[in-house]
Amino acid sequence: MQTKVQKWGNSLAVRIPKSFAAEVQLGQDAVVEISLQDNNIVITPIPAPSFTLDELLAGVTDDNIHGAIDTGDTVGREVW
Repeated sequence: MQTKVQKWGNSLAVRIPKSFAAEVQLGQDAVVEISLQDNNIVITPIPAPSFTLDELLAGVTDDNIHGAIDTGDTVGREVW
């Protein structure tokens, strides 16, 4: 597939077609690695880290835990 390189501020940009992005599960604000390999520009998606609930809870300490947050009275039909 051919596409155009376009100016974006002081940089250059290439649009990634939706079908390509979907194929590699790339979304808006995804982090990618840009490298040069054999005089080619290569864009590689960096997978977002995933954590288990146990891993997340292991990061909670007495120093970073927060108390209860008062969200106010109910509005509508929600049940607390």
